Amino acid sequence: MTETESSTWPVHPAGPPDHNPFGALAELAPAAAFMRDGTGRYLWANHAYAHLYGTTRDAVIGRHLSDVDEPVDVDRFLAMDQQVLADGRSVRHTLTYRRPDGSLAHAAGYRFPATWDTGRCVAGIYVDVTDYVRATDQRHHTEADLRALRDHSGLACVRLTRDGRVSEAGVTAAEVLGVRLSDLAGMRADSLLAGTCGHADLFRAWKDLISGRRRSAHALAVLVDGEGAQRRARIQLTAVGTPASGVTGVWAVATRLSRRQRTQPTLTPAQLRIITLLAAGRTNTGIAAELRLSRQTLDYHLSRLRELLEAPTRPALVARAYVLGLLSL
Repeated sequence: MTETESSTWPVHPAGPPDHNPFGALAELAPAAAFMRDGTGRYLWANHAYAHLYGTTRDAVIGRHLSDVDEPVDVDRFLAMDQQVLADGRSVRHTLTYRRPDGSLAHAAGYRFPATWDTGRCVAGIYVDVTDYVRATDQRHHTEADLRALRDHSGLACVRLTRDGRVSEAGVTAAEVLGVRLSDLAGMRADSLLAGTCGHADLFRAWKDLISGRRRSAHALAVLVDGEGAQRRARIQLTAVGTPASGVTGVWAVATRLSRRQRTQPTLTPAQLRIITLLAAGRTNTGIAAELRLSRQTLDYHLSRLRELLEAPTRPALVARAYVLGLLSL
């Protein structure tokens, strides 16, 4: 038994047994209801309560709790009754019990103090939530399987909200995009795309998914990672949600990825002129004099060039410039 909430319940006035606190409608109500005295003897039960145990209400009324429930549950239920009577307060909780066929079932409801004839008793009203509990457990298992697939499939996948932000992502996606997994959450999806004009099909598919016109789509995209390198990818998009609730998000999975390619760095006119002079074999003193730069300024430009081109030496700078097409043969 898991107690979820306690609240005060009014004590009902004394009355004859045929005028119980539930009223006449409780006899045929779908919710299971009962009344027991302090010793655990049933004073009243409706048909729905008896049905939980696969019997009739006449077979329950007048019997002791131990005649109806499994021995493992009797002490637990009696202790709960005594707590309600001692505290004089209602208790809302869920409980697990065993059906006549041996299967486990779940119920949720209230147990509260009441007055029956001239004595104090315990009343309870419950709804069978077995199907709900099973569905919830199944959903949790499904979500766990999905997380395992997301993290261990080797596919780069992210879940996006309706406004295009990352709500969850797999480890592979973080690795492909060159960002920490914790930093990926909350990022805008368009910030993960290269600044090209070739994403019209992707944006059109996104609008169709969010509006509910399509459930799935695919498109080509150019992803950009945290260091500015690019990958071409085939993106599979799948809407999340039901017709009743509407689209709540979209899963995006990169099913095909090209090799990582660095983008060509953008150099200033002065930096391009310096690279050209380096390729011509000019010394630092000669370059500074021709461009009318101080040695300090020239050293700054060379430092920036080494950083942008990822080349530590003068020969490496020149070679890298030819590879990137910044210089022509």
